[in-house]
Amino acid sequence: MLEKLQMYINGEWVDSHSTETIEVMNPSDDSVLGIITAGNSDDVDRAVAAAKAAFVDFSFSTKEERVQILENIITEYEKRSEELAETISREMGAPIWLSQVAQVASGLTHFKDTLNVLKGYDFEYEKDGYLLRKEPVGVVGMITPWNWPMNQMCTKVASGIAAGCTMVLKPSEITPFCGIILAEIIHDAGVPAGIFNLVNGMGPVVGASMSEHKDIDMMHFTGSTRAGVAVAQASAPTVKRVAQELGGKSANIVLDDADIEKAVSAGVSSCFLNTGQSCNAPTRMLVSSKNYDKAVEVAANTANAIKVGDPFDADTKMGPISNKTQYEKVQRMIQIGIDEGATLSAGGIGLPDGCESGYYVKPTIFSDVTNDMTIAREEIFGPVLCLIKYETEEEAIEIANDTPYGLAGYVQGEQSHAVEVASKIRAGQVTINKGARVRSAPFGGYGSSGNGREHGTHGLEECLETKAVIGALVE
Repeated sequence: MLEKLQMYINGEWVDSHSTETIEVMNPSDDSVLGIITAGNSDDVDRAVAAAKAAFVDFSFSTKEERVQILENIITEYEKRSEELAETISREMGAPIWLSQVAQVASGLTHFKDTLNVLKGYDFEYEKDGYLLRKEPVGVVGMITPWNWPMNQMCTKVASGIAAGCTMVLKPSEITPFCGIILAEIIHDAGVPAGIFNLVNGMGPVVGASMSEHKDIDMMHFTGSTRAGVAVAQASAPTVKRVAQELGGKSANIVLDDADIEKAVSAGVSSCFLNTGQSCNAPTRMLVSSKNYDKAVEVAANTANAIKVGDPFDADTKMGPISNKTQYEKVQRMIQIGIDEGATLSAGGIGLPDGCESGYYVKPTIFSDVTNDMTIAREEIFGPVLCLIKYETEEEAIEIANDTPYGLAGYVQGEQSHAVEVASKIRAGQVTINKGARVRSAPFGGYGSSGNGREHGTHGLEECLETKAVIGALVE
């Protein structure tokens, strides 16, 4: 069993001020994987003080110095990639192939993309007779989730370092061990003390202390909309910047000129990737009445063919839900769908065949869903897909936008037609015909899906302030 009881503060591993611990569970069999310390506000104070002191010098570091830091981190990250993949599969249940090619790889890609952006970015330039400077926002508090842990930690950390910010990171208490490895990577990369600090703990304690802290200049949060609201409320009295990437209930419009079988099968696979635990998952599939029955058949067949099981089994396509609380929520939401009158076309309540323990969920397809049902309104965050029928294209667009969320959208059909429809979707990112994910593309949402953008240039600029220097150009 793993025991990682220290915090990484000011360039060294130190004992916590807290004596409380948290058991980290293995979702595959509900066994205890390890123990971490549940940090407290005193740990946050110490980490913020280190970050604030380090900011004095790091905020004036050169672009070349930051480039070197990112290059060193990339080198050390690549050395630990296999260990990271195994750790993620154990603590959050992603199949090992997904941990390797997506979970771990996405984090590395963010460091590389941000490095390339940094090399070409102008932090100071002339504009309309004045000097414009882009300066680091300050000390950044970072709170990251359990579903894509390396993806979310690395995009925030990379952007913060590139901007010249210092930071305090609170990883999810459900997936803390990959965060600890990231801290070790940063230490081994020779990042100067105080620039990066890690405090483990619970959101209502550590997260709240960070949000309220007068010496944290920005909160960078990814998680549920409910928790994001709490972060924003706690941050308001100190008027700090808040960037949030929150929940989603993304629509996937399958147009009549799409290849129905291919489009539906791809939509199901995309929805169920990472056991449906992605905020941008296409969880509402919209199909015309003309093609609806065929779509239901294809969706059910695709779901029934998914191999659910041990994350370390090479044949596994879908692992368990990452924690007991979320597992119970998914089971409850499936029952709500049944009670509301939706048709269960695949899956349902209980463990899948061959799974006798752990937090495994049957890949579930609901048909005859209307957009006013709970399962169509609320984020389930599990392998549950709702098929909704539309009569006209205008109605499909209306249904797609009839949600408080606006993180992502999907359109499948003839290319130019799909692009036209995509322009009418109110979401921060719309994917056409299962286009390949571009990691440097800005990522963030409208409405209840949050504010701000991550990745690439937009992620860097989220961590920058804008200063106009008047009179600097007078000859």
